[in-house]
Amino acid sequence: MRETAMTDEPRLDRQKIDAETAQSAREVLEKFERKRDYSGIPGILIAVIAITASLYHLLYAYFHPFFALDHRAIHWLFMSILVFSLYPFSKKWSPRRRMSAFDWLFLIGSAGICLWIFTFSTPILNRAGSFQPIDVTMGTILVLIVLEASRRSTGPAVPLIALIFICYALFGPYLPDTLAHRGYSIKRISTYLALSTDGIFGVPMGVSSNFILLFILYGALLRKTGAGQFFTDVAFAMTGWTRGGPAKAAVASSTFFGMISGSSVANTVTTGSFTIPLMKRTGYPDHFAAGVEASASTMGQIMPPIMGAAAFIMAEFLAMPYYKVCIAAAIPASLAFFSTFMQVHFRAVSLGLSGIPRADLPKIGAAFATGWHHIFSIFLLVYFLMRNFSPERAVFWAITATIVSSFIMSLIRKESPREFGKLILEGLKEGAIGAVEVAAACAAAGMIIGCITMTGLGIQFSSLVVDASMGKLYLALPFTMIACIFLGMGVPTTAQYVIISSLVAPALAQMGVIPIAAHLFILYFGTRADITPPVALAAYAGAGIARSDPWKTGLSAFQLGIAGFIIPFMFVYAPELLIIGSTFKIILAFITASFGIICLAAGVQKCLLVKTTWYETIILLIVALLMIKPGIVTDVTGFSLFAVVFILQWFKKKQVIEAA
Repeated sequence: MRETAMTDEPRLDRQKIDAETAQSAREVLEKFERKRDYSGIPGILIAVIAITASLYHLLYAYFHPFFALDHRAIHWLFMSILVFSLYPFSKKWSPRRRMSAFDWLFLIGSAGICLWIFTFSTPILNRAGSFQPIDVTMGTILVLIVLEASRRSTGPAVPLIALIFICYALFGPYLPDTLAHRGYSIKRISTYLALSTDGIFGVPMGVSSNFILLFILYGALLRKTGAGQFFTDVAFAMTGWTRGGPAKAAVASSTFFGMISGSSVANTVTTGSFTIPLMKRTGYPDHFAAGVEASASTMGQIMPPIMGAAAFIMAEFLAMPYYKVCIAAAIPASLAFFSTFMQVHFRAVSLGLSGIPRADLPKIGAAFATGWHHIFSIFLLVYFLMRNFSPERAVFWAITATIVSSFIMSLIRKESPREFGKLILEGLKEGAIGAVEVAAACAAAGMIIGCITMTGLGIQFSSLVVDASMGKLYLALPFTMIACIFLGMGVPTTAQYVIISSLVAPALAQMGVIPIAAHLFILYFGTRADITPPVALAAYAGAGIARSDPWKTGLSAFQLGIAGFIIPFMFVYAPELLIIGSTFKIILAFITASFGIICLAAGVQKCLLVKTTWYETIILLIVALLMIKPGIVTDVTGFSLFAVVFILQWFKKKQVIEAA
């Protein structure tokens, strides 16, 4: 058995680790980064536009000066300017430091149409159904512009899917009977998608303009004011000294930091540049260390209170307050976190690893003394959400609290007010730029929803799903899972959720699934694509930092995040995990699910008290599966089988200790 004391004892030396991994982080960012990098006057202009966009959205969150279509047009005005300024027509052929003629053409066209809609929104809405030639022209051009914007920022998959749905609306009479409809003219399609609140400026764009940008801005300001450092220090202070502590700290810090970063890939690169080398020094294999970071970073999209962008759209689709979505997601997200945490622990036991000496770790008292105000702003956000404030008003006050409390702390620490102001401006800039990809995906997703609404495809597709699964939920759920993962490999989580939920969620509801369970099921499997080979972007980003084999890293990330593939089935069959039902049943479901998660983690890592044999591993995995569907028979059987494995492991451990 490997000794816990290592010759090269791991230490929390940030400067050395940062110096060792800075080049790797830069290379990975360049690989995944599609945006231009401006300097000089162009860079200043981009910064001014982005900061103005953030300030406008903050003012709108408090004052609400415009109606929905006006506000969404202004939102897309800012976002489209940033899209065509920052994202080249082609990464290979377009200039890297300046805009091309195509960029200017799309930028001016989009800005002009948005200003036209804002100026004449009332007459446009009043003549709905009898549109003039200028309406058709402007609408058609805007549809093309949105397709191009989404292609540049999110890749070809989203606009291609949107085009398929547009073609479906156009050629309905020529399709097979099961999918046929009366068909719509280009005039009708373009005006419906571009000049109403049912297409481009529909629910996804409304959520992007009202909530998503502000939450991304909140995350950017938290990062700039030191929240990332604070979460990392607290995580290492609490877990760094335990067996395999650096990996446990990475799971905790990356999960919480993932809530405020909004991107699994960006979070993997940002926090991974520090945590991955430290995990490797502790004794974890390089591919496993990168997999831990990727899996934990991906969990941020499902972790309340600041979940991914799709959660806000879910609240709108379900017509329920956002805080209720967070409450429902709390136990499943905690179980997913717990699974990764326990897998890291069992791997450390298997390898005989130790933690970092307490003397080399941050002191939790000192960490809270310098960063307590970050907790205050998050608690304030949760408080306002629980008081049934709108998410935009709640995050407005959280942002205000972050800026004010951070400024007070900077004065106490006698830091330069000028430097603090510079950090806030950088946060305002990064917040708007960080929302661009989501806004473009939401605009394209709005066209998809518009086509589904126009044609009635949602009802037809739901019937097809029910028929294909013969009305059996145990067949419909795997079909949905596969569709979510495959679509999630090619499109952002937000777009994937919008498409699948519009088509499949009604079918699951027809089979008796609670609506919020159906929507969370779809969201969970959309996020899994980032750690599912062969397209596991977060895992591959981690592999770049760790200098590990990308395929091994992807498999490790998949393995570490495997609970995310089982938990959705658990809460579909046991809604108590969504905090629905009596208190006793909720507690019982949580206890049995947690027990199943421990068995799953031990089975996957082939270690409980000591390394497991092949048959002990199989029994542990069977116990985990038995806990998916609650019931006396399955629970008693599961506990009995686990008792057998535990007793065997207990005697083996005694033998190992005696032999040592």
